[in-house]
Amino acid sequence: MARRKKGRDISGWLVVDKPAGLTSTAVVNKVRWALEAKKAGHAGTLDPDATGILAVALGEATKTVPYVTDALKAYRFSVRFGVSTNTDDAAGEVLDTSDTRPSDDDLRAALAGFTGDIMQVPPAFSAVKIDGERAYAKARAGEDVELGARPLFVESLTLISRPNDDHAELEMVCGKGGYVRSIARDLGETLGCLGHVTVLRRIWSGPFELEDAITLDEVEAMARTPELDERLLPLSAGLIDLPELPTTVEGATRLRNGNPGMVISADAAFGDLAWASFQGQPVAVGVYKAGELHPSRVFNI
Repeated sequence: MARRKKGRDISGWLVVDKPAGLTSTAVVNKVRWALEAKKAGHAGTLDPDATGILAVALGEATKTVPYVTDALKAYRFSVRFGVSTNTDDAAGEVLDTSDTRPSDDDLRAALAGFTGDIMQVPPAFSAVKIDGERAYAKARAGEDVELGARPLFVESLTLISRPNDDHAELEMVCGKGGYVRSIARDLGETLGCLGHVTVLRRIWSGPFELEDAITLDEVEAMARTPELDERLLPLSAGLIDLPELPTTVEGATRLRNGNPGMVISADAAFGDLAWASFQGQPVAVGVYKAGELHPSRVFNI
């Protein structure tokens, strides 16, 4: 007989401003402990040295994680030119150096080649799996890691400032699966000067922004108190980019049983992914077809 998970049945989102030096998993575990939640997850990993938005989903909100993960995200980061590392960031070992430095005009021109639909090779030190094992585990063991290029949509990549010849501050808005470290590495190679990331901060992720965030110190200070519960955003916060379709009592009952249910379409077209609500509460996510929502995920709240 399976053991029941301990903790509270609590659902919603806690947006954390992740500090440097911790893994995303460690932050999720701290939030889960602080809220005594049975279940928790996050919408998009941040590197241990990265900071910024880490959206933690609790309870039934974990079912909405894919919709936040698939959304656009924005990163502010600094690149150091003239040095490449084995991790593509400042924590790694130096592989090579260069005396070449790009001009601002050359840099801006190169950035244009990293927007739109591009192909990107993840860093060797990444969580990508190779034959069931994380790439970073193989890399740390001294194995040669060869990863294939993957598609990435980059909406924009902008030069924010140039503090000196060695450094540039950039901002990128991209889709799912983007590695900022790879952008810095490939940009340095394109410019013929090498490069790696020194500072990385996620400034928004899908519907979540820094103004929604709470620091980990605040999480610990308010742990297991009503004050921390009050910082939770509703489950529906993860669905804000999808059309909301109100349903009736009968429709809600059918949807909760996994069956198509009648909804009132305000702004959904046939085949759209949408979510049904009853009295303001999420009922299900699914595909809208001819006045009905065909559910793929049902919420038990």
